[in-house]
Amino acid sequence: MKVSVIVPIRNEEVHIRECLDSILSQDYPRECMEILVIDGMSDDNTRGIIQDEYLTKFSNVSLLDNPKKTAPTAMNIGIRRSLGDIIIRMDGHSYMDRDFVKNAVDILNKKPYIDCVGGPIESINEDYKSQAISLAMSSPFGVGNAKFRYSKEEQLVDTLAFGAYRREVFERIGLFDEELVRNQDDELNFRLVKSGGKILLSPFIRSFYYTRSSFGKLWKQYYQYGFWKVKVIKKHHQVPSLRSLIPMAFVMGLLVSAFISFFYTPFRWLLFLICISYGIGNIISASIICTREGWKYFFMLIFAFFILHFSYGLGFLDGLWRFCVMQGRGMQSDKHNGLTR
Repeated sequence: MKVSVIVPIRNEEVHIRECLDSILSQDYPRECMEILVIDGMSDDNTRGIIQDEYLTKFSNVSLLDNPKKTAPTAMNIGIRRSLGDIIIRMDGHSYMDRDFVKNAVDILNKKPYIDCVGGPIESINEDYKSQAISLAMSSPFGVGNAKFRYSKEEQLVDTLAFGAYRREVFERIGLFDEELVRNQDDELNFRLVKSGGKILLSPFIRSFYYTRSSFGKLWKQYYQYGFWKVKVIKKHHQVPSLRSLIPMAFVMGLLVSAFISFFYTPFRWLLFLICISYGIGNIISASIICTREGWKYFFMLIFAFFILHFSYGLGFLDGLWRFCVMQGRGMQSDKHNGLTR
């Protein structure tokens, strides 16, 4: 089967070689693969690396421009230009295990009722701080039931990262929603499941993802996830999963109880209860990880968990305000326009 691997990128000079080398070294016939790199007009040396080291040596590698600079636009450019029976997304700061493509194709061949297959992603890091972030993002307490972050069992799921899709999926449910700067994968997968499609998580399909290297970048990433999740919910008039509402409920509980407690003393007990309950859960989850990975990560994990939850919840509330209140009044904001991940 012909396979198209689409790689949306912008300014990935640090990791682009590792990404492309992992695709080119797949245990799958190279003549049956094409690699479409969709660049969001990088202003570092990313394009030079691709042009000098890959386009001149590999006939199955192409470089296409993405003037709009967003991930869903890049994916749609790639899908329209692709020739594959199977379409795989791989980010520029990620790379594949050697048998990623072979195992994905084998599963789709053996299980014709599966529309998309992928596997757990292993978060990797480059320093001490990003290691703590990786551990937090690989924890059920940190990311809820986003099983592609940590599960090792084969199972049907509602979404995953770096999926291998049958081409007819896009013909049936449409392409990526280009209005979504974030959450475009989740929204596409939500449409797929809603239409009766099935997404399989397999432990035999492995990929590796470089996590954010600072708490500031982590905050921005998850704030945007929460913000754009509201757009997905508004579009479909349905909540894809309850896990997306929990951080918002946590932040709302904190803010409301803190505000009212200034005027009505009993609400201080509610604020205290929320803080204590969350603190206990955070400490227990961090301790479980530290017994396995080392206690040097303890305080970093506690802080990383808080950022994951509070930034997502705050972003969700911002999304409610902008998409449901301001747009309802005919006002819009471009504040959260962003680039490819």
